[in-house]
Amino acid sequence: ACPGQRQCAPATEAAPPQPTIEQRLAELEARRAEAADAYLRAKAEAENTRRRAEEEVSKARKFSIEAFAESMLPVKDSLEAAIAMPEAKVEQVLEGVHATLRQLNAALERNKVLPIAPPAGTRFDPHHHQAISVVPAEQDPNTVVTVLQKGYLIADRVLRPALVTVTAPK
Repeated sequence: ACPGQRQCAPATEAAPPQPTIEQRLAELEARRAEAADAYLRAKAEAENTRRRAEEEVSKARKFSIEAFAESMLPVKDSLEAAIAMPEAKVEQVLEGVHATLRQLNAALERNKVLPIAPPAGTRFDPHHHQAISVVPAEQDPNTVVTVLQKGYLIADRVLRPALVTVTAPK
């Protein structure tokens, strides 16, 4: 009985047909094949990425000094040019040495090799300075008196500490 309606809908609608075991097996087999294919592709991609990374590391090691070497070539050229002029006067040679030193300093700076040359009175820093001697002085104790040899940093890492004379404790 369908109150208020003229025609009633059929009591049961046809349920969608259930897949057969063979159809279900074929569907699962297709999914397995897709998963296996995706796995093999991912594995190959990971292997390719690993191989490319190894190649890049190898190239980086092999050519890491390339930029530094390129910046040193003008310095070498200047030194060779100086040697090629044996009759040069002392003033000319000295001028050339100063120009070559400027080239060398610029090349080192470009490659982030920076000097450590603390001014007198700077607090002694064992990470950047190496005390060669301790002398009595009027400055505060444990401060730099003189720099005997500059030190150098390369990218914030000490390449060579500055050799310094330090004030004695009072």
